[in-house]
Amino acid sequence: MDQLWGSIWDILSQLSWRDFVDIIIVSFVIYQVLLLTKQTRAEQVLKGLGIILIASSLSDLLKFQTLGWILHYTINAGAIALVIVFQPELRRALEQIGRGKIFEKAYFLPQEEQDFETIIMELIKATQNLSKKQVGALIVLEQKTGIGDVVESGTRIEGFISSALLENIFEPNTPLHDGAVIIRNDRIVAAGCFLPLTENPNLSKQLGTRHRAAIGISENSDALAIIISEETGVISLAQEGKLIRYLDSKGLREILIKAFGKERDTNSFIIKRRVKNE
Repeated sequence: MDQLWGSIWDILSQLSWRDFVDIIIVSFVIYQVLLLTKQTRAEQVLKGLGIILIASSLSDLLKFQTLGWILHYTINAGAIALVIVFQPELRRALEQIGRGKIFEKAYFLPQEEQDFETIIMELIKATQNLSKKQVGALIVLEQKTGIGDVVESGTRIEGFISSALLENIFEPNTPLHDGAVIIRNDRIVAAGCFLPLTENPNLSKQLGTRHRAAIGISENSDALAIIISEETGVISLAQEGKLIRYLDSKGLREILIKAFGKERDTNSFIIKRRVKNE
């Protein structure tokens, strides 16, 4: 250990003020990149890339030649793949830099919290009312994988979750009724959002655009998507690329509680959110 600290001190003693400035600039650039990718699918990929880089450095340090070769090849090939897969995120980042918005805060979230039971109750009430009236709707619940790029395709709402607001958004012949509503934590963050359509060729031809969009977002992220059919009023839910149809209020409630892991204590939702905000 003493030898390690001695080596670190020797390296630091050889650095000039230019090196420190260089390190600060690079650190700031990395920080801004993390901010740009926050709450998008690219955030998870960057975490994975960071783990691979750390593993590659350790393999070089421990002289694991085969593992090191595989990791280095993965990094080189992955750099090209990242540019292709995350072209929308890269374009959005360059646009923000060009507009001078790189230093701006994305949006403001109010500090007040909604009880988890209230959120579930309002969601189920809205889906039941929309189903009875046969009003088409698409509600996406974001989980660990951020879908900020989808949020930006719609209109910002930033409102508490309520059945009245959801029903009003999906009211036919209103500006936002055709798109998807995005829910993040205890907020309706946006409405009228565009979702990627699934390319699964084995789906039934009877499924419309809403169902295909719901499956598409569940394939590209871990989000849940609730669909109300405009033709039949049937309630469905897309998760991990699969569609669960003909749900009633009890079945939908069970899925939502299981997905968000709130079986133990419904009040844990409030505690968890407050700790995150602080």
